[in-house]
Amino acid sequence: MIILKTKRSYSKVQLSTIQVQLEGIAEWGNTCLENGSFLLNYIGCAMCNKRDFMLIANKSMKEEDGEEIVTYDHVCKNCHHIVARHEYTFSVMDEYQEYTMLCLLCGKAEDSISVLPDDPRQMAPLF
Repeated sequence: MIILKTKRSYSKVQLSTIQVQLEGIAEWGNTCLENGSFLLNYIGCAMCNKRDFMLIANKSMKEEDGEEIVTYDHVCKNCHHIVARHEYTFSVMDEYQEYTMLCLLCGKAEDSISVLPDDPRQMAPLF
C-alpha cells in the first residue's frame, strides 16, 4: 500500500478511494512512456471524481552523468489536481540503451535495447 502525506484532510470514503486507486503500481514490462498518460489505470480524479484526459504540467528534462531524466506531473483537466508524478530515464550503458519509467498512474517499466545491429543476448550459441 502506498501512503500519501498531504496537508489536506480527507473523509474516510475519499481516503479509501485514493488508496484503492494507488494500491500497487502496474508493471508494464518494457513499455516506457517518455510523455503522455496511460489512462487504462485511471479511475478518476480523487478531488473532482471526474474521469477525463490528463494535462501534463511542470515538465523538466535534465542530464546527469550521461543519463537523461524527464519528469512531469499528470494533472486533472477539470480541477488541476496533481494526480501523479511521472519519471522517465534514458541512458546508454556499455552497448545497450536503457529506459525506465516510474509513475503511480502509468506504472513502472524498464527496457534495454542493443545499439548493435544484432543483439548479442538474442543470438543462439554456436555449440
